[in-house]
Amino acid sequence: MDSLAHGITIRLLLDDGKAVEIHGPADITEETTDAIVNAANSSLLGGGGVDGAIHRAGGSAILAECRQIVSKIKTLPAGHAVITTAGRLAAKHVIHTVGPIYRGGERGEAETLASCHRESVRVADEHGLASLSFPAISTGAYGYPVTDAAPIAISATIEALATTKHVTKCRFVLFDISTVRAYQRAAEDLHRSNTTSPFRIEKAHS
Repeated sequence: MDSLAHGITIRLLLDDGKAVEIHGPADITEETTDAIVNAANSSLLGGGGVDGAIHRAGGSAILAECRQIVSKIKTLPAGHAVITTAGRLAAKHVIHTVGPIYRGGERGEAETLASCHRESVRVADEHGLASLSFPAISTGAYGYPVTDAAPIAISATIEALATTKHVTKCRFVLFDISTVRAYQRAAEDLHRSNTTSPFRIEKAHS
């Protein structure tokens, strides 16, 4: 049997002691990091996929705070992020970010996806949080190919960690094994290419 079927954690250890982890298959709503990131839609009023799962698991308190935010900003633009309570979740907060809808990759999708990760880390750091967990933003209903999204997500997160004062760990908590493999390959490719801050790779099966 494929050992990955039991779950795997891949750690990217940065030179400054910070880390990016790739973990799965797993359920992000069960994460115990200070915050989890919700792949929200611009209305912030819940939806399908990860968005719906987080709202169901966290309860009405999340939606209530989202409604307060919407009353002030109307909609959340793609690439931006806001923070709310996590309600009944183990995490303390939910950071909501709106990923790009994939339309072939020629309409700024990569920069918007990178911004989702940078902004989520920035918001977490501004609130004094030490850790947060990301889903594979935009790779579901928004259609972003995971093989294209994974290196953008990882490199933007490593870039964002370079300037944080509080955030020391970011996790990618991925729902299925094909996504885990795609993120693992992306991390290995980035490691070889030296296009990000240097990091070491550790692997641990669970």
